[in-house]
Amino acid sequence: MAYILVFLIITVASFIFAMLGLGGGTVYVPVINWFGYDMKDVAIPLGLLLNGLNTLLALIPFARKKLIDWKGGAVMAAAALIAAPAGSYVTQFVPVGTLKIFFAVMVIIAAIRTLMVSGDAEPESMMSFKRRAIIGLFVGIFAGFVGGMLGIGGGFIIAPILMWMGYKTKEAAATTAFVVTFSSFSGYFGHMAQGHMNWTLTIILVVSVIIGSQLGARYMSSKAKSKQVKIIYAIVLLMIAAKLIIDVLIK
Repeated sequence: MAYILVFLIITVASFIFAMLGLGGGTVYVPVINWFGYDMKDVAIPLGLLLNGLNTLLALIPFARKKLIDWKGGAVMAAAALIAAPAGSYVTQFVPVGTLKIFFAVMVIIAAIRTLMVSGDAEPESMMSFKRRAIIGLFVGIFAGFVGGMLGIGGGFIIAPILMWMGYKTKEAAATTAFVVTFSSFSGYFGHMAQGHMNWTLTIILVVSVIIGSQLGARYMSSKAKSKQVKIIYAIVLLMIAAKLIIDVLIK
């Protein structure tokens, strides 16, 4: 019964987060942990794997709609790829309670930022490639490190930055998926090297992510409204952050 419930929750999360190109690590990690699996040894590594798989699959419909800025996201993707294993390594030295609080703070920041811009009009112009590359280098390093440490890929950091650079919502979601795919798999392999995996749970959740990510990315690329997606995203994040904080306080 527990496997069925976690399967359904992860499928819904994959649907929502595939629309944003974020992978869903901000939901995957706490949900897996709440079902009784160890935060460091199972939830974070598996969160990164599912995150990367979700965004990788989401790239297919995004690419068909020509929404991905491959060149513009390449610098950020490379930086995140290099930094994520370092974050994965640091995880083992940080107390679980501290990880949860840090996780919650990052999620709240992402939610507030999203709500603030949910009603904004789509940008009319974009920064020059040179400026985007320079900013992307530093953002990729930070997002990759934090994502690798927390099991979330860093998409919640990358997406708002891309929109600030001038990307329209759908283009930002698609390009974020491109960057997060690299940071997530890189961070996952960093954790995998330490030998912690639950293969039964992994197979079940991989199937759920495949289903949810394809449905979400197709909906985003064709029918979704930008404001609607941002508000849903922010509400989900705030709920997750509240639950994480409560978990830490009651222990």
